Amino acid sequence: MGRKKKIVENLTVVGIADKGMAVAKDGDGMVYFVKNAVPGDVINLLVLRKKKGFKTGIVHQLVTPSPQRTTPFCKHFELCGGCKWQNLSYQDQLKYKQENVTAAIQRIAKSMETEILPILGAEPTRFYRNKLEYSFSTKRWLTEQEIKSEVRGLQKPALGFHAPGTYDKVIDVEQCFLQEELSNEIRNWVRQYAINNELSYFDIKAKKGFFRNLIIRNSTLGEWMVNVVVGENDVDEIKKCCGALASKFPQITSLFYTINQKANDTILDVNVIHHSGKEYMTEQLGDLKFKIGPKSFFQTNSFQAKNLYDKAIEFAQLKGNETVYDLYTGTGSIALYLSQQCKSVVGIESVKEAIDDAKENAANNKIGNAHFLVGDVKDVLNLSFRDTYGAPDVVITDPPRAGMHKDVVETLLELESPKIVYVSCNPATQARDIQLLGEKYFCKKVQAVDMFPHTSHIESVALLIKK
Repeated sequence: MGRKKKIVENLTVVGIADKGMAVAKDGDGMVYFVKNAVPGDVINLLVLRKKKGFKTGIVHQLVTPSPQRTTPFCKHFELCGGCKWQNLSYQDQLKYKQENVTAAIQRIAKSMETEILPILGAEPTRFYRNKLEYSFSTKRWLTEQEIKSEVRGLQKPALGFHAPGTYDKVIDVEQCFLQEELSNEIRNWVRQYAINNELSYFDIKAKKGFFRNLIIRNSTLGEWMVNVVVGENDVDEIKKCCGALASKFPQITSLFYTINQKANDTILDVNVIHHSGKEYMTEQLGDLKFKIGPKSFFQTNSFQAKNLYDKAIEFAQLKGNETVYDLYTGTGSIALYLSQQCKSVVGIESVKEAIDDAKENAANNKIGNAHFLVGDVKDVLNLSFRDTYGAPDVVITDPPRAGMHKDVVETLLELESPKIVYVSCNPATQARDIQLLGEKYFCKKVQAVDMFPHTSHIESVALLIKK
């Protein structure tokens, strides 16, 4: 006999937590993390898990809706883990993201005198992504109602996004509002092509199946790149599919396929094969054009990327005679973007393919004062590096979500650059590093930039000045 479900009644949701969760508290001070609720809601909560100091659950009944609540525009909202804040008005999303950045700077960095600038909102807030990766699976995610119905034949293959917390179940996506409509048309056509030709979907547990992933990229210049990733080495069938896809969608300017028979989905370590069209896609930021290959990293919101980079340059206050270090440079987009305003810029990145792209983009844009090196920043950045490229007048750092390695922080303290501009996708680790750099640096100001509307994710740019 199963355990009786625990319902907590008349809880008021008081705030926003990490990963799109909301926070509620009861009269005894117990904290509840709730999915699909917004601040101001009064709810009856179904408790799912109990841990020391808090509980997690879902909305069992919405007693009184919050005035901040709005109707989600996507039919997949309650299942998909992508846009968890669609039920929260955009202005309120910005408010909570601003509060997140402010709290990190004040509580973690312990920098109470830092100027927190008003958050820079996104425009547009839908169809803003330039890259999406869809997964094929033999197991479609079933709703609770479908499971209860006990109707036979519900467990069909799916093409879409992985259900939150699962690795083998996929939500069958009909329409997504993250990328322009052509992305939906291509995905839905490939689904029907698989059905019509009786081609299998990938089974992640059995490690077999034909269709595995579908990666779609586009640029603001109207170019589209598609990579069909398969799990079987059947070149004739692959080329037949790609040929039909290219014929159906002449808008596709670059078409690739990848045979991935590994245990994981990453394609960085496998060969991507060019089928038709150009071997790259072109994106433009300001006056610069960037060649983007099927393995290239590029900011996934081109519209806001320019605003983010403009803010970094504004903070750097370049006069034209500076030596700039760009740490975790990726494909060199920030370095190249600011190269016209400094004497020289040198970027460091651990991914060789990204550095290859950076060098090629520098050459294509006739930029001669940008230099790029392959290697882990913690290993490459040292005093010998300074002796080779000159002492930095400005350091730009844009690390992954985990923030900077402690060795990088220590080296920055040794280098004593007059300014550090810290770009981050994780305000908490950014604030941690700012606190560590506080031995020699003062955090003058911080600007939050919303790159991902309807999600809890936020970019933050901080200016650190040497004391």
